[in-house]
Amino acid sequence: MYLYHFGLRELPFTLTPNTQFFFGLPSHKEAINVLRTALASGEGFIKVTGEVGTGKTLICRKLLNELDQSYVSAYIPNPYLSPSELRKAVAAELNVELSESGDQQEFTQRIQKRLIEIRKQNKSAVLIIDESQALPDESIEALRLMTNLETESQKLMQVVLFGQPELNDKIAQPKLRQLRQRITFSYNLQQMNTDQILQYTRHRLRVAGHKDGELFNLATCQSLQIASKGTPRIVNILCHKALMLAYGEGERQVNQAHIEYAARDTEAAFAVPKAGGFHQWLRKWLPLEVGA
Repeated sequence: MYLYHFGLRELPFTLTPNTQFFFGLPSHKEAINVLRTALASGEGFIKVTGEVGTGKTLICRKLLNELDQSYVSAYIPNPYLSPSELRKAVAAELNVELSESGDQQEFTQRIQKRLIEIRKQNKSAVLIIDESQALPDESIEALRLMTNLETESQKLMQVVLFGQPELNDKIAQPKLRQLRQRITFSYNLQQMNTDQILQYTRHRLRVAGHKDGELFNLATCQSLQIASKGTPRIVNILCHKALMLAYGEGERQVNQAHIEYAARDTEAAFAVPKAGGFHQWLRKWLPLEVGA
C-alpha cells in the first residue's frame, strides 16, 4: 500500500493493541502507575475505566507483560461468563484442576490451596479481567467471594478490572455495594488533546520505521482531535485513511483535507468542516486497487 512511499517497515496505525507501539500518553502512564501502586499494596479490587477505544486493552497487555516473577497472573479477556464458568476459567488460568461436577465448595477449597502455595513461594496472585462491564451481576458477586480468601494480614488474590464506563453503573447498583466498597484504587482514562495526538503520531510512525520529514503537522492533528475527540482508536483509523489519501495523490505529507475526507468515511468520527467523500476520492485515484 503506502509503506514504501513513506519509508515504513510496517503499518503504523493498526487497531490491534500491540505493546510495541505503546506511547505512554499521560493518561496511560498515570493508569500504569496506579496499577503498580495498587498491586504493591496487596489489597482489594483495582478498577480502570475508559470509553471505547481509549486504550484499556493495550494497558492491560502492557501490565501483563511488565509483571515480574513475583506475580502469578490469571487473565480473562472475555468475561461474559456464568458464575460456574468464571470459576472454571480462573481455575484453569491458575492451573487448578476441578472435577466436571465440581461445585463452589470444591472450587473454594482447591483455589485456596493453590493461592496458599503461591503465597508460600513469596509471590502474589493477580486476576486481570478485560471488558469487565460484560460480567453478569451474579458473576460479579462470585468474583467478590473469591477475594474473601485471605491470610490474617493479606488477601490471597487481587483483582484488576478493566471496563467501559458502564462498569461504573453496574457496580453502583445497591446489590453490588459490597464489591464497590472493596475497590481501593480506580482510574479513568482520558482522551488526547491536539499536542498529545501530534506526539502520538510521531511515535507510532517512528516505531514503524519513518525517518524523514513530518507526515502530520499541528494543523492536521488539530483536525484529528476534532474528528476523533482524542480517542486513540479513531485517531488510528483516520491516520491510516489519511496516509492512503496522501499516497494516492503522491504527497509526502498529510494535509487537513485528507483528514476531512477520512472523517466523512468513518462512522465513529465527528464531522470536520470542508470535507468531501473518501470513497469518491478512492475511486478517482486508486481505481485498480478498489476493483482488485
